[in-house]
Amino acid sequence: MIKKISSCLIFSGMLISFFPVGQASQTNPKVLMKTSKGEIKIELFADKAPLTVSNFLSYVDEKFYEGTIFHRVIKGFMIQGGGLTADLQEKQTTKPPIQNEATNRLSNKRGTIAMARTMEINSATCQFFINHVDNPFLDHRTNTPEGFGYAVFGRVIEGMDVVDAIANLKTTRKRGYEDVPVETVTIISITRVEEN
Repeated sequence: MIKKISSCLIFSGMLISFFPVGQASQTNPKVLMKTSKGEIKIELFADKAPLTVSNFLSYVDEKFYEGTIFHRVIKGFMIQGGGLTADLQEKQTTKPPIQNEATNRLSNKRGTIAMARTMEINSATCQFFINHVDNPFLDHRTNTPEGFGYAVFGRVIEGMDVVDAIANLKTTRKRGYEDVPVETVTIISITRVEEN
């Protein structure tokens, strides 16, 4: 009997690791990001990255992201936005940087959303990126600035076609920034999704 239970547990573990994303949780908050290229629905992992999700939602509730753009787009890597306006001016925030939650063991897989930061481990504020492909090298490895990783705090549950469309845009160098889409991609709004 013990042998059978052990086999079931191993098989269950294989299923969990093979299907790491699963279906959207009924308890985690969700947001709808409306962009000039279409809509992206995102589940936020409040259970795994509570500080990061709380910080992100505070910007959402203040409508901070309205009018910001995806200013850095690299096909086969990620799309980054949430901090610059269409004229590539940094949108000022008075919120302090947050603690990096990259140790939550969530991986930077395709479709996940993570916080952008500088080489300083705890420097993330408002900017985020959506992984276009699996980027395990961005995960936490060590407690050094190079190896601490980037905190995943959610995943796209609808609209990966929009992420793909943004990632496939032609880019250029503009005002000192690399990989700027030639076609401006504006974040029109990000709002909470209320579900029954």
